[in-house]
Amino acid sequence: MEYEELTFNELPSAVTLLLQKVEDIEHLLHQLQGDITKKKQADENGHIPMSLTEACAFLKMKRSTMYYHLENGNIPATRKGKNYILFKDELVKWAESGRTNNVPLTLSDREEAVSPGVKRRLNLRY
Repeated sequence: MEYEELTFNELPSAVTLLLQKVEDIEHLLHQLQGDITKKKQADENGHIPMSLTEACAFLKMKRSTMYYHLENGNIPATRKGKNYILFKDELVKWAESGRTNNVPLTLSDREEAVSPGVKRRLNLRY
């Protein structure tokens, strides 16, 4: 890169140009710092918007299953036009709320689960 020699008369304009460029660089750095802090805050909260494909990959779920849950209103999502917007923290809460107790019910618990109007016993043969 070649540099021109500056004369004494051109020095004030060159310094002014340098100061403007430094101010522009400082402005860009402040913008980047703001963007980084916003992203960190969003990451800490986990409130990160995801597309349908990203949400399927995150939940390890097929697209058809995801659409089924979305149409039935099981999964919390927002629809903008044709696209769904899902938030990571809401998906985690939804997945955790779907946990069930895997302990099998006893015979008496099963009989209690049957409505009181039914008088017959459960058929335990499968």
